[in-house]
Amino acid sequence: MKVTNKMIAKDMRIEGILWRTFIHLNSVKKFKRAQKIISHLKGKAPKNPNVEMQQIKIPGKDGNVIRLCVYTPKNRRSDAPMTGLLWIHGGGYAIGIPEMENKTIARIIDVHDTIVVSPDYRLSLEAPYPAAVDDVYTSLLWMKSNATSLNMNSNQIFIGGESAGGGLTCCVSALARDRNEVNIAFQMPLYPMLDNEMDTPSMKNNDAPVWNQANNNTAWKQYLGINYLSKSVSPYASPSHMKSYDDLPPTFTFIGDIEPFYDEVMAYIENLNKAYVQTEVHVYHGAFHGFDRTAPYSSEAKQATEVMLKAYLEATKKYFKANS
Repeated sequence: MKVTNKMIAKDMRIEGILWRTFIHLNSVKKFKRAQKIISHLKGKAPKNPNVEMQQIKIPGKDGNVIRLCVYTPKNRRSDAPMTGLLWIHGGGYAIGIPEMENKTIARIIDVHDTIVVSPDYRLSLEAPYPAAVDDVYTSLLWMKSNATSLNMNSNQIFIGGESAGGGLTCCVSALARDRNEVNIAFQMPLYPMLDNEMDTPSMKNNDAPVWNQANNNTAWKQYLGINYLSKSVSPYASPSHMKSYDDLPPTFTFIGDIEPFYDEVMAYIENLNKAYVQTEVHVYHGAFHGFDRTAPYSSEAKQATEVMLKAYLEATKKYFKANS
């Protein structure tokens, strides 16, 4: 889908044109340069005075060490065990750190007492699939095992993330279902990256701001490594290959209609609906990828953020799934 500037919502057109003109993450070299810039955020806590952040290191599956950023409210509304949320940063599986998500995480904690765990999973720049999935799933198991010490309600474990973090959300939800080691009560994959085949109308020839087909191709090639051209990519790498959507968690998402992931996200929601999984999806006209972050003052971004926080609060009231 060719995207003209006129197709971009008026309220975010300036940001879209600037991103389209000056930022092109279409090579590994550019990914590395971006990661170097992002790394300067490491260790920086949210500016929100109600949110505390601490860093914890846990052992990974492959002898690696996983850094976790753990966020808690300073002024809790009650002494009851909190909702647990595993929140996964985006970045095309190639770049990013948890601290990128500070503002989103703080907003969630402001809405409802939540302990948020955000893993600094291995990026494709250092290790391809399944490193990221293994690290995120290990972090999920750690949350479950440490529920008491975290003052977390083990029967209300949620998972969510943005872009590649949304893709990992869907992958880890499926992995948790299939391994039957931990029960996830609700998932919130925002504009997730789900389909390595890149054959949908919204993806083909997409040159929208922030993220487009060229960026996506580079990212999947880096993430899948030797399996990039394989015809049997694991559904835990690319959820579009999932055979069964039964028993996946209730799901909330939002998406822009000019971004490359639009079709794959709508297909994922449709498949969940066919499996009688409760879903809620909001589509924003003229919105490009990550518009809530890159054009935060646009009316679309403000609405998307408000709707997402409302959906999260509602989920804390009604979604529970027992963990032994």
